[in-house]
Amino acid sequence: MKKPTPSSQRHRFPSEIISHAVWLYHRFCLSFREIEDLLAERGITVTYETVRQWCQKFGPDYARKLKKQQGRLGDTWHIDEVFVTIQGQRQYLWRAVDQDGDCIHILVQSRRNQRAAERFFRRLLKAQGGEPRWLVTDKLKSYGVAHRMMPTVNHINQVYANNQAEVSHEPTR
Repeated sequence: MKKPTPSSQRHRFPSEIISHAVWLYHRFCLSFREIEDLLAERGITVTYETVRQWCQKFGPDYARKLKKQQGRLGDTWHIDEVFVTIQGQRQYLWRAVDQDGDCIHILVQSRRNQRAAERFFRRLLKAQGGEPRWLVTDKLKSYGVAHRMMPTVNHINQVYANNQAEVSHEPTR
């Protein structure tokens, strides 16, 4: 069952301002306070807390629309994993980014073995609907699954080649 899209009828500001603020947040990864400042420059007085509430209420719908507009991502994928602690337990955050640094797919798992890598790659390929031309990984042995799942893809696992994925983990760390 599909949920109806939220309405901005009973809000103080017009829907154009609300949509612009939410669009800024999701498109440019700005903080709520930065959006508050940008709107203040245009003469719109709104608090960062209001922007946060708008992003909570209207954000998923705008993010879905932006993702549809974005279209197909790049043909070079950088894959990496990082340790994160969630509720006191060590988990592994698997991330795939394209050559522009746009995040393609994220998956959190409790293991970093071959089955976990296979699960990540299956979900990644299903979400993208196709294979990349180049796949850049580090030298983790679990990435051998990618060689078997995508034999036509050129695989690169040289030192420092995967820096694009490593940089995408910085906000998480």
